[in-house]
Amino acid sequence: MRTLFTIGYEGKTVDEFLGELQQAGVELLIDVRAVAASRRPGFSKTALSNALAERGIGYLHLRPLGTPAAGRQAARAGRTAEMRAIYADQLETPEAELALVRALAEAGERRAALLCFEREAAGCHRAMLAERMLDRERFEVVDL
Repeated sequence: MRTLFTIGYEGKTVDEFLGELQQAGVELLIDVRAVAASRRPGFSKTALSNALAERGIGYLHLRPLGTPAAGRQAARAGRTAEMRAIYADQLETPEAELALVRALAEAGERRAALLCFEREAAGCHRAMLAERMLDRERFEVVDL
């Protein structure tokens, strides 16, 4: 059975983060942030993509699989149920469906990890996304 990893970078340095990915044998990082920018040095799209490439890990940003602004605000305020409802609606959009098909194809070809900010997957939309992917393909989900 294939493994689908999820990872958040909250509280991690870039080196710690990259080390976790390498130790797990991740070959592709699928960035599922709506906005691939970060106040944390090294975690914005270009810097992260370059750092991953130096370690032989691919990078793919699938913006439609990110949480819309209202969902991010709900999550920051601790309103997880509201965030989950907003994200569930996002997953029903045609753009998200296309991105989900791409994520499934990529995860079927390479050891992939879904990336977002939150340390704990349970409070993050990436857990919902992994569940949706499990509805279509068999994976073992491992939260790094």
